[in-house]
Amino acid sequence: MTIRVLVVDDQAMVRAGFRLLLADEPDIEVVAEAGTGREAVAHAARLDPDVILMDIRMPELDGLEATRRILATGTSARVLILTTFDLDDYVFEALRAGASGFVLKDDPPEQLLAAVRTVAAGDALLSPSVTRRVIRHFTSERRQAPPPGVADLTTRELEVFGLITKGLSNAEIGRELFISDTTVKTHVTRLLQKLGLRDRAQAIVLAYQTGLFDAS
Repeated sequence: MTIRVLVVDDQAMVRAGFRLLLADEPDIEVVAEAGTGREAVAHAARLDPDVILMDIRMPELDGLEATRRILATGTSARVLILTTFDLDDYVFEALRAGASGFVLKDDPPEQLLAAVRTVAAGDALLSPSVTRRVIRHFTSERRQAPPPGVADLTTRELEVFGLITKGLSNAEIGRELFISDTTVKTHVTRLLQKLGLRDRAQAIVLAYQTGLFDAS
């Protein structure tokens, strides 16, 4: 299956670089480019890409608001935030907006390609170091009440949820709980459905906004 990508950045040279990199991959197709947030929203609505590489700082409409507007339509597209800093001031807001992960513009090419494939597969791209900073940020805020869906989670789903919040991959969760990767994926899918969440990134934010695993 081909991963359809929309590249969004206000610098034409940056867009061209990403297009050249992605075009060499047999399983990836760049369906369009956008230089502003408004263009990104329009292209996303018209083309329904699988992954959107989204710059934050852009004229007319920044990447945060563009992400909010795109994801508010109910699209299944995953937004991968492009940033020049390792966890800059916008990252937490991007998580709240529904972004599925982050990549640095100067990351090695293979890292960017892996990121596109990771979020296209429905996973979030949050490294353990990023996860730790997300935890620190959201635990410093006023707690919110957990959504009703938490009461519907099974014991095993709660165990998996707790390990997701620590930044563990499916394989690592499987080893921790002595279950297969496929079983882990099933549990993850079910708990996200019950909680009305898009992916792991939103699950991690929810857990620490509500203090769900504070006693763990």
